[in-house]
Amino acid sequence: MDKLIITAAICGAEVTKEQNPAVPYTVEEIVREARSAVEAGAAIIHLHVRDDNGTPTQSHIRFQECEDAIYKACPGVILIPSTGGAVGMTPDERLDSTNTSPIPEMATLDCGTCNFGDEIFDNTMPTMRAFGKRMIEKGIKPEYECFEMGHLDTVLTMARKGEVPGAPMQFNFVLGVPGCTPATVDNLAWLVKNIPAGSTWTATGIGRHAFPMAAAAIVMGGNVRVGFEDNLNLAKGVPAKSNGELVAKVVRLANELGRGIATSEEARVILGLKK
Repeated sequence: MDKLIITAAICGAEVTKEQNPAVPYTVEEIVREARSAVEAGAAIIHLHVRDDNGTPTQSHIRFQECEDAIYKACPGVILIPSTGGAVGMTPDERLDSTNTSPIPEMATLDCGTCNFGDEIFDNTMPTMRAFGKRMIEKGIKPEYECFEMGHLDTVLTMARKGEVPGAPMQFNFVLGVPGCTPATVDNLAWLVKNIPAGSTWTATGIGRHAFPMAAAAIVMGGNVRVGFEDNLNLAKGVPAKSNGELVAKVVRLANELGRGIATSEEARVILGLKK
């Protein structure tokens, strides 16, 4: 079994300081949270960025500023910029996060339209084709974000048609979003069973499902994403003081269950990334 790759989703686009004062907005705060996660054991930072007032933005200028600062503080870390952005952003606006230099090694590619609580997260087939074309042209490896069971079949069909990058594929199964596929071990096992041989995968549990899904992924041979984007609490009623605290809890689980923790360089080998 490969070592465990831990991804830290350090701020997302929706959570606020009112919910947890440690949620980062400014460049300095984003670097602080990235450093805390990497020092705790994260190999990957999944990156959204904000304006200083907390408003989500996909501006490549802001991404560039944050990425440069993170690389300076955490040399060698893998960054996965979001192309999901925030609900209501246009496809062109969302793709602007891939216009940084150097070109991102990876980026997210959301695999279908779905409910996000009371909102609709719009990912039409033309949008997905445009995102796939951009990643093929730029040599960016997608992390395929599946929020629903049907999203997996959708993206596998697109890969067979050459509309998105193919093997080896990396999936992130995001379970427990209100209105989407529930966070259960049965649902996770079904998704894992149906990915192509040679693929890699990560499990993300939303809210109270974060650590149960992490434990399941650890024993099933997958990888884990945690962070303020997905869950603000270390335990019920106990707000996390940093993303590093959330990562450290996953490391403790992995140690108890016998999985080693991958460095960023080891993660690059596991994920098939070019240096």
